[in-house]
Amino acid sequence: MVNVRARTWSNKNRVQRDAYQSEGRTRALNGDGLHEAGCMLYWAEGSKDKNCVTFCNSDLNMVVFFSHFLRDCFELGPDDLSLSLNVYLGNGFTIEEIEDVWLSALDLPRSCLRKHQIDHFPTSSSGKKKTLPLGVCSLRVKRSTWLVQHIFGAIQEYGGFEEPKWLG
Repeated sequence: MVNVRARTWSNKNRVQRDAYQSEGRTRALNGDGLHEAGCMLYWAEGSKDKNCVTFCNSDLNMVVFFSHFLRDCFELGPDDLSLSLNVYLGNGFTIEEIEDVWLSALDLPRSCLRKHQIDHFPTSSSGKKKTLPLGVCSLRVKRSTWLVQHIFGAIQEYGGFEEPKWLG
């Protein structure tokens, strides 16, 4: 009984994700340059989670551009977004100053902030520690299965390929 219920639920959600991808494919045919650029940027730098849009980068302008894509193409606002940082202190900036830079650039209120990682030094493949003055920003869209699947559908349309694993 539980397996049947779980399979039914899984199939229902897969059908819904497929519908969202179809919407993205259709939108990709409209010739909207911002939509295409935002989707391609997400393909390169976004998470590949099938139920959530999360975009992480240390480049302030890139994150601002992605936020512009979300706001203009999908009419998202501050209530739809959250922001967390992986910041490295000891570089002349306080956590509040770093937060202010990101929040100001993204035109977001402090209520969008979530828990940060502070002084967490991952090592690159070269083994050298990296320090970024403003850290790495993770911009996340709340309740975004519809959006990530829309983007996945659009990417497939723009790229002319099929990626079944994105459907789940």
